[in-house]
Amino acid sequence: MTTSNNAINECVILLHGLARSAHSMDKMADKLAEHGYKVLNIDYPSRAYSIEELAEQTITDALKQCQGMPVNFVTHSMGGILVRQFLSKHSIDKLNKVVMLGPPNKGTEIVDKLRHLPGFSFVNGAAGMQLGTGELSVPNQLGKANFDVGIIAGTQSINLLLSSLIPDTDDGKVSVESTKIDGMNDHIEMPTTHVFMMRNDAVIAQVICYLKQGQFNH
Repeated sequence: MTTSNNAINECVILLHGLARSAHSMDKMADKLAEHGYKVLNIDYPSRAYSIEELAEQTITDALKQCQGMPVNFVTHSMGGILVRQFLSKHSIDKLNKVVMLGPPNKGTEIVDKLRHLPGFSFVNGAAGMQLGTGELSVPNQLGKANFDVGIIAGTQSINLLLSSLIPDTDDGKVSVESTKIDGMNDHIEMPTTHVFMMRNDAVIAQVICYLKQGQFNH
């Protein structure tokens, strides 16, 4: 982990998405560190446990490493749902800002339509199966955001088959509409795909803008 000479006394916890690893957030981590943040790029076994279990163990462990500093989160995809799940049960002292990239805040139709396909549950694990769009899916039971959150939604797809399962504009995994959440502070659409948005230079610049200014550069 690199750190800047212009250290900012704030911690940023990075949470990758389903079936990804911390390596997917490496570029984001490097850029945030260059701007002086203490960056924790967390690897967690996204397919091994339920959302509830993942949120509890992953975020509890990460917070210990922030050592009393103000805490920010930058999440990709399901990582944002872990934050919402954790905050539905706990408050975080010195919670500052949350930036979510492509979060399935209202679930995704892909889970609804492919959940019974052979191998789908094996590939996506218990947590992935909780990300449908029904009332009983985990994201739809978590309520409005009572924390400062900005959301970036992608509008491009490299998977036309999956996009055909999703209504309206999407990023190949999640519709723009599904990324939204009641209580969010800001929302922006960007021409990027779900799988690569966390490595997109323009997206990273918007993340840094939000962390520093509390809004995106529209």
